[in-house]
Amino acid sequence: MKTAISIRDEVFEAGERTAQALGLSRSQLYTRAVSEFVARQRAKDVTARLDAVYGEDETASHLDPTLTALQSLSLPPEDWR
Repeated sequence: MKTAISIRDEVFEAGERTAQALGLSRSQLYTRAVSEFVARQRAKDVTARLDAVYGEDETASHLDPTLTALQSLSLPPEDWR
């Protein structure tokens, strides 16, 4: 798909230099950049949703404390040596 966008000159020039240094076309560079940005936003959304479920600390969790304890017990012990 072709599209037209407006960006500041310095951003465009930095993009041109970066594409050239990486051996990428401008389209490839911008596709990678937008794809990475979108992926990061999705990851933030997942983190926010997990924070809403688990809370910032144990006392803020919306999970049943018994279920949380049982889940912890089901994990194998870790060897920290």
